[in-house]
Amino acid sequence: MKAIRLLPLVMALSAYVPGYAVTLDSVLRRTVEENHEVQQARINLERASGQRLVLRSVGLPDAVIGIVGGDQGGHRSGEKSNQPFGFGYGGFTQPIFNAAIPPSFRRADIEVLIAEQQLNVALTEQLHGARVAFYSAIFNKSLNGVRTEQRQRLEQNTSSQRDRYQSGLATRGIFVGAEVQTRELDPQIEASGRAYNAAVLKVAEAIGEDLGPSALLPEPAGELKYVPIKLDLETAVKQTLNRRPDLQLARLLVRAANEEQRIMEAAYYPTINAVVSGEYIPISGIRRTQSQGSPRRSDDIISSEIRAGGAYTWRVIDNGQTYGSVMRQRSAREINELLVRKMEEDTRRDLVRIDTELKAIAAKQDLLQKASFAAEENATAVRQNLGGGVVSQLEFRLAENASLEIKSNLLSLAYQQKLALAEWDRATGRYFQFSDETAQNVP
Repeated sequence: MKAIRLLPLVMALSAYVPGYAVTLDSVLRRTVEENHEVQQARINLERASGQRLVLRSVGLPDAVIGIVGGDQGGHRSGEKSNQPFGFGYGGFTQPIFNAAIPPSFRRADIEVLIAEQQLNVALTEQLHGARVAFYSAIFNKSLNGVRTEQRQRLEQNTSSQRDRYQSGLATRGIFVGAEVQTRELDPQIEASGRAYNAAVLKVAEAIGEDLGPSALLPEPAGELKYVPIKLDLETAVKQTLNRRPDLQLARLLVRAANEEQRIMEAAYYPTINAVVSGEYIPISGIRRTQSQGSPRRSDDIISSEIRAGGAYTWRVIDNGQTYGSVMRQRSAREINELLVRKMEEDTRRDLVRIDTELKAIAAKQDLLQKASFAAEENATAVRQNLGGGVVSQLEFRLAENASLEIKSNLLSLAYQQKLALAEWDRATGRYFQFSDETAQNVP
C-alpha cells in the first residue's frame, strides 16, 4: 500500500484529522461491542424478558395479603368505650383451567425469541454497514495513491517538457499540453480524498467512536486484493432460508400473531380457579352485631377463619368485539405469512444476482489482468522514447491514461468483489461467522 501524499493547496478541502489504524476485524469487533444501535437492541432484549413474565402471569397464582387496624368505639354494657383491634387477611387464587394460558406461555417465549432475532438483525445491518464503509475507505485511499503516483509521473514529464521548451527543443503547445494533463488529475484526487473522509466517518460512527471536535478518527489499514472464489449457490440458498435472522424474525412474527389469535379466542371458553382465603384475628374480645339479631351476646364475637374452594366462570357475551378482534388478528397473521413467502423468494433471487455479479467480475478481472501487463510495458516504452522525440506528446498522454485507467479498473474490480462478498454474507446470514482473516469462513 502506497501512502497518500496530499499537496497543501490541492488537497486542503480533503484533509482529515490523523487518527489510529484499525483493521477490519477490529472494526467488526468494536461494532458488536460499542455500536449504539446494537446496544439499544440488547436493552430491548432485556425488556422482552420482563414482557415474558407479564404474558405468563395469566397462568401464575395470584396472592394477596393485607393487615387492617382500627379502633371500635361506642358505649356497650360491660365494654370499654374504645377498643383497638387489628386482623390480617389473605387470599390465594390458582387458575385450574383457562384456554388463554397455553398460548400465553408460548407467546411469552416467542417474545424473547423475537427480541433475540431483532438483536441479530441489528448486528447484521451494523456489521454490514461497517464492513462496506471500511472497504470504501480502503478503496478511495488506494485509488488516491494510484492517481497520486500517476500525477508524479506526469509532473516529471511536465518538468522535462518545460526544460525542452526553455531550451527551444519543444513548442509551447507541447509544454502546455503536458501541464494540462497533469492538472486533470487534481479534481479526481481531491474527490477520492473527500470520499475517503466520508467513509472514515461512517466507520467511526459504526464503532461508536466520539465524533466531537477533538475526535480521534480511525484510519482503516489494509489493501484490496482480488481473490478467486467459488460459490455453491444451491447449498447457500438452503442454509440461508434456515439461518438468516430477518427470515427467522418474520417467521416468529407469524407464530406470535397466531398465538395472540388463540388468546383472543380464549374468551369463548370457561375458566376454573382454585380459591383459598382466610382471616386471622389476634384479639378475640372484639365483637360485632350479627345481622340476624341474635339475643345471645356470645354470638357477636369475631373469630379467625379459613375458606377453600373452587370458582367457575363462563360468561360469553360477544357483541362483535371478541369476534372482530379475532378476525383482525387472523388477517395480520395471514399478511405476515405472505411477507415470509415473499422474503424467501426474494432471498433466492438476491443470491442468484450476487452469484452472477461475482462471475461477471471474475471475467472482467481476467481480461484486465492480461491488458494490464501490456499497458504497463507500452507506457514504459513510450516514456523512454518521449525524451528522444521518437513519440509524440499525444502518444505519451494516451499511454499514461490507458495505464491509469487499467490500474483504476483493477482496483475497482477488487472493491466490487469485496462489496459483493459483503452482500453475500449479509444475504446468507453469515456475519456471525465472518472473519476476513479466516479462510474457511470466507467463500
